[in-house]
Amino acid sequence: MNTDHELADWRALALRLEHEVAQVVIGQAPTLRLINVAIFARGHVLLEGDVGVGKTTVLRAFARGIGGDFERVEGTVDLMPGDLIYHTHVDADGKPRIDPGPLLRHGERLTTFFFNEINRARPQVQSLLLRAMAERTVSAFGREHRFPHMTVFADRNRIEKEETFELASAARDRFMFELGMSKPVDREVRRALVFDTAFHDADRLIERVTPGLLPWERLNEIGARIQHGVRSSQTLERYVLDLWEASEDPQRFGVRLSGIDMDRLVLAGASPRGMSALLRAARVVAWLDGRSHLRPDDVQAVLPTVLGHRIFFTPVHELRRAELAPALVRAIMDQVAAP
Repeated sequence: MNTDHELADWRALALRLEHEVAQVVIGQAPTLRLINVAIFARGHVLLEGDVGVGKTTVLRAFARGIGGDFERVEGTVDLMPGDLIYHTHVDADGKPRIDPGPLLRHGERLTTFFFNEINRARPQVQSLLLRAMAERTVSAFGREHRFPHMTVFADRNRIEKEETFELASAARDRFMFELGMSKPVDREVRRALVFDTAFHDADRLIERVTPGLLPWERLNEIGARIQHGVRSSQTLERYVLDLWEASEDPQRFGVRLSGIDMDRLVLAGASPRGMSALLRAARVVAWLDGRSHLRPDDVQAVLPTVLGHRIFFTPVHELRRAELAPALVRAIMDQVAAP
């Protein structure tokens, strides 16, 4: 099949999946688009949001449409690295058994792995997950286990701070996006969520999504084709490099934040991995828009969710990250001249 025609067919499937999930979880269109982008850019996602906004439902709905297997793990302070690898129990005959744990039990069919409240898990557990995210492999039972099609979604509890372990900088850099999923503000959407009983049964809602809509075994292949098929101009490349340098030295581009000593704000800017993630995501945005060339607005569409968690502040300002990171990224977008 002609590559262009096949990518067009896949784009139609991707948009159909996004539309079907939007019928399940209403009022979250921007978040659904970015999750769709991450799936085809083959990147992992860190989700933040209030309790009960539908994070699990969104991921289950996407997982149903993608096909393959879905797995969910709850982060707890007593969770150990081995708990992701194996499960020990006593069988019906009273004999001890060791079975594969949540990372291994699905084999290569694992496509969506949801780690709920990742910051409740100890750093050792987080480290194991990071390796699995980076390499999509883990060694156990004397051999290497592969899950090449896996996308990791993690939720961070941002309300409670007791018995939590914040993610290290290197850990956050492994996530392509940090997405905030907030309560819908539209009054009609709120009315539907409260009074339309269809939205009170998540299991039945998820059944509205066509199962196996996307051939999950080919996501890596199609993702690579998208990256090769969407081109960028030299002008746009200069723009992206300016954005990168602005993340390291915002004052050079005239970026100012009220009441902030800019000389003492940024400890480190975005990493090469982060800028690579930015371009991968931007190319998928262009593809979903039906184009084979990048525009500045493709980059801007994903810049806040890619860059915000990859700029590291000096300790005196790090405590205000939730406020300063979005403001700094907005100021960079405003000050760095787009072609």
